[in-house]
Formats: sequence, C-alpha cells, structure tokens
Amino acid sequence: MRNIPQLSPQDEYNQVLGSNTHPADWTNPAPADRYNLVVIGAGTAGLVTAAGAAGLGAKVALIERHYLGGDCLNVGCVPSKCIIRSSRVVAEIRDANLFGIGLPDDVEVDFAAVMERMRRIRSHISHHDSVKRFSELGVDVFLGDARFSGPETVEVDGQALYFKKAVIASGARAVAPHPLIEGLEDAGYLTNETVFSLTRRPERLAVIGAGPIGCELAQTFRRLGCQVMLFHNGGHILNREDADAAAIVQDQFLREGVQLVLNSAIKRVTAENGRKVVHFESEGAADSAAVDEVLVGAGRAPNVDGLNLEGVGVQYHPFRGILVNDYLQTTNPRIFAGGDVCMDWKFTHAADAAARIIIQNALFYKSKKLSSLTMPWATYTDPEIAHVGMYERDAETQGIAIETYMRELKEVDRALADGEENGFVKVHVKKGTDKIVGGTIVARHAGEMISEITLAIAGKVGLGAIANVIHPYPTQAEAIKQTGDAYNRTRLTPLVKKVFQRWLAWNRR
Repeated sequence: MRNIPQLSPQDEYNQVLGSNTHPADWTNPAPADRYNLVVIGAGTAGLVTAAGAAGLGAKVALIERHYLGGDCLNVGCVPSKCIIRSSRVVAEIRDANLFGIGLPDDVEVDFAAVMERMRRIRSHISHHDSVKRFSELGVDVFLGDARFSGPETVEVDGQALYFKKAVIASGARAVAPHPLIEGLEDAGYLTNETVFSLTRRPERLAVIGAGPIGCELAQTFRRLGCQVMLFHNGGHILNREDADAAAIVQDQFLREGVQLVLNSAIKRVTAENGRKVVHFESEGAADSAAVDEVLVGAGRAPNVDGLNLEGVGVQYHPFRGILVNDYLQTTNPRIFAGGDVCMDWKFTHAADAAARIIIQNALFYKSKKLSSLTMPWATYTDPEIAHVGMYERDAETQGIAIETYMRELKEVDRALADGEENGFVKVHVKKGTDKIVGGTIVARHAGEMISEITLAIAGKVGLGAIANVIHPYPTQAEAIKQTGDAYNRTRLTPLVKKVFQRWLAWNRR
C-alpha cells in the first residue's frame, strides 16, 4: 500500500476526491521503451506540462506520490476560495443594515456546513485532475515515489522509466517557522495542508505570519466566528505589498475584530489544560495567549528530498529550491523544472505559465524565457489586493523615474453604489511617457480587474490608450479608465491649452 496522507474526514466527498486523484486500486502501467518527457509531480506545473505535451503527440509519463492536483486543488486555491466565499456572505449579512435590509439577530454560522460545502465543491472539481482523465489524454500515470536512478532513468514503484527529457514539478510543502519555535511541534499546529480538514470551529485561533496565506485565513476564520490573533514580526501586515494597499486591509482587519500582534516574536508554545498557550513578546513587552489551535502561515520548503538530484547533477538549495536558468533548465540540460519547486512566483497561474515554457523548450527549439512573463498576483482578503509589474520601490531601486496615477474607489460611482468604496487603482508609468510599468488595485474583486493592466503591459498598450477604451457604466473597472483620463489631462499643458483657446476663439467667428 502506498504511503499517502489520509483525507479527513472520510465522508462521501473526500472519498470521491481520493478515488479521482489517487485511486486505491490503481495499477501502474507497463512503461514505454522511452518517453519524450517524464514529469515528476502532478500539481499545476506537472499536469499542464503532461497534458500539453501529450496533446502535441509526445509520449509522456506523469508521476505523483500523493494526490493529483497538487496544492491548488487539495489544500490551496480551491478549498481556501470556497471558505473565503462563505465568509464573505457572513460579512454581507453583517452589513445588510447599511443597505436598508433588516435581518434577525439569531443568524449563525454553521462551520461544519461551510467546510462540507468546500469538500463538495473540491470533489466536484477533482475530475479535471483525475488519474482517469489524464490516462484518457494519453499520459502514462504512475503513482508512487520517484527518484532519478541514472542519467536517463527515473525509478518509480520498482520500474525504470527512460526519458529523453525530464521535468521536476514536485512543488513545495508547508513547514514550521524557521528557526523552530520552542514547543510548537509538541503542542501541535495547523498549516494550509491540514486546516481544511477541520469540522469543528476553533473558538480561539492564533495565526502566525501576516503574508497572503496568513491574512486570507485570519480574516476568513474571524468572519466564521473565531476569535483570531494574528502574529507578525513586522510593523504592518502584508509588508511586501504596496504600503497604501496593505494599510487599507489592515484597517479592515481591525474593524472586523482581528487582533493584530505586530512587531512580535513568539518565544514558545506550551500545552496547558487542553489548550495551546502562545508565549510572545510584542513592542518589548512579554505576554501570553491561550488558544484552541495555532495556524502557521509562514514558511514553505521545496520538495527536493529523495529525488537523488545529486546523482544527476541537478543543483538545488534546501530552502530556495532547484536552480534553473531563464529557460527553466536545471544544471543538467536534459532536466527542466517548473512551479513552486524552483520559482519565486509561487502561484498556480505562474506554474501554468512555466509549464508552457517547458513544453516549448524541452520538446522543440529552446526559445521561451521566464523573464519575458508579465506576472500578476492577487491576495484574496476583503478587499483584495492585486498587483502586476513594478512597485514604486522597485522603480527606485532600478533607477527608473516614474509617475503615478491613482483613482480612489470613493470617487467611482459603482463602488459607491456597491458600498465598496474602500480601495483604489494605482498605475505607474515611465516618466514622460504613458508606458505602464506596474499597477496595484485594492477592491472587492481586484483579482478580476488586474488583467486589464496586465494585458496593457504585455501588449505594450499605453495608459493614454486605456482612456480611449469604452468601459461599461457603471463598473468599478472604470477606475482604471479614469487613471488614463488623469494621464491625458497632464498632456494639456498651459501652452497647448493656450493654442486650443486661440483656435477655438478664431473658429467662433
């Protein structure tokens, strides 16, 4: 029997998930004589690589030791967005009186039902990543642990798979904070890999780390009825984001009752009377808090162990991952890597984009580069923060002079009608031009809005041209157009205006 993490709880939905993504009765196929690609890991990077290459006619083997779908399906994007949606309903009910709607006082969150809904949707989606589907696409699917056993072979379940090229897409895993907090292992803690197995709501929850994962889950669990303490070693949350954007989200957290413990250092965690006690220092003062669960949202490590990378000349770092060049080629030119195991961009869409680069470069002429990508991302707090391109600090570091155009949502009609005026659109252009070099959006659905700016950067469409794109009225995306209007107004210099006035005066004769 293969040693894989057990899905919990073992209800009908998790049984469907398991039967799709790691069927217990699966028998690995007889290996082909030789494969164009042997892909290790069936997360997004591995699945897209395998499906795309097989669709082009390549002979492909795909190896997964746990569940097909990787983090995104099983413990990442899909389950988190399901419970985030439920938590947004709670927020909408809470604020219903602002829209003239009265509700009874006894509205309660059924936490078990929220988690069951998540499992139901996840199981429904899982057929897209199923062993059956990929087998039908012509991919030889092997379940088990993979290791390089020679310069052109990968061994799995006692079988040798011969390859022309190989792809490492083994992903990353959640780890405890480094250095390890005293007592944390003994007291026990949750990560994104275990938190979605909860069926009972923890009344008190400590979240360690105020990056995207920590913030998304802290707000979500607060809205679902938990008392949440969010510990962060910095002075404000989401400190890698635009400071103005992070400040809006931080203020929202405080309004919703998330207890922020900033500039903090956790000294140890102890188990006392059935609870976990977090001992910490904040702003120089020592304190402690008893909670039901500790959720760690700070730290991921690449899955490089057990692959025998040394044996095939693939260089890697235990924390930063596999070393790749701009073509996603490792130090062994026959082996490529993509996704969380090697990239700074640890997003599902980044892994998808990497897979497309690998298909081209591994099977055909080596021409596509990682550096050519225009990569957006979003943090799914409420409001969301979405970003693409440079931050102001990046431009300053690189010595690029920029000008910034900003439109606050409180000046946008649709945002006012929606009661969602707490946000903005901020666009950076190269000084003296309308060339967009970066943008940040803070809005309820910023992740849906950022693609217009991403497309403009990738397609070399200037901010002035965006002003000429007709946007439906009323929409919050009008804020993007209005930054273009703001840019165009700067072109109306006093001299140009004076020329226009003289022309129009003459034209009135």
